[in-house]
Amino acid sequence: MYTKKIVSIIMATYNREAYISESLRSIQNQTYVNFECLIIDDGGDDNTAEVVAPFLEQDPRFQFLKRSDSYKKGLPGCRNYGIDLAKGNYIIFFDDDDIVHPQNLELCVLEISRNNVSFCRFVREVFRGDFKFNFDYSKTYNSFYIDKIDIEKILKNELPINSCAVMWKKECFDNNRFVEHLMYAEEWELYSRIISTGFRGISIEKCLFFGRKHAKSNTGEFYSNSPIRRASYAEAILLVFDNLVEHELLTKKILHYFIQLSLNFKEYKLFQRLLIRTPLSKFKKLRWYFFYFSLPLRLFAYGKWKIMKKTYF
Repeated sequence: MYTKKIVSIIMATYNREAYISESLRSIQNQTYVNFECLIIDDGGDDNTAEVVAPFLEQDPRFQFLKRSDSYKKGLPGCRNYGIDLAKGNYIIFFDDDDIVHPQNLELCVLEISRNNVSFCRFVREVFRGDFKFNFDYSKTYNSFYIDKIDIEKILKNELPINSCAVMWKKECFDNNRFVEHLMYAEEWELYSRIISTGFRGISIEKCLFFGRKHAKSNTGEFYSNSPIRRASYAEAILLVFDNLVEHELLTKKILHYFIQLSLNFKEYKLFQRLLIRTPLSKFKKLRWYFFYFSLPLRLFAYGKWKIMKKTYF
């Protein structure tokens, strides 16, 4: 029976005394009870340990551990440490400031078990301020399969694979880990790498996770133009690109997308670094150079045309 499978929840934490208690309670309220929750502290200096202590005393499924010095400081290092400690058949990553739907583990384990797949993706929604605990407990939803033919949609975020919105079979991490020097887009890089190697999954159209939006989150810092987060995203793009080339998954559409994306990272010479990596002839590379340098003007003209169309037609 699928109910005998152990789920390893890995939660990296850093100075989250204000939010982590609510997150842990949502894990404690899971309808699927056969789990371990590894809380990996990244060296914070607030009262997170004191806030977590009651959970450790009351529930042996929760563990609070300091990140080993063998792993780099940061979210990827903490998660890799958790992966190496995990005893479960399945692995899922939860953040220390979010809320988990009570059926999260139950439905994911069920879907992976009965569909013979390696991961289960689900819908994630976001909230700001106080969370309203008004959960939908329905078990009726649509689903579809995901594999490497969907890599373009995944990379373009048309099919979002959020860090906390996927449960994985542990075998997905046998040869895959987070790149520890990445401080942004590390899950985008890793998850696309896993799927590109042939692991097949299922997506269920039900919201099972609620991400808290606030200025101190990694995403909030990225959109505040944090140099560290931006540099990490540029590096992640290069790693994803190299993986696509290696697995012969780089299509013209994907190349078009990455070159357009590189316009936002001129300070890292991202376009030039991408084109060097493409297995294209000199002539085809020259055509992409023309495309890149003419793109800002074309985008400007397209924007003006859309405004005129809306105004006069």
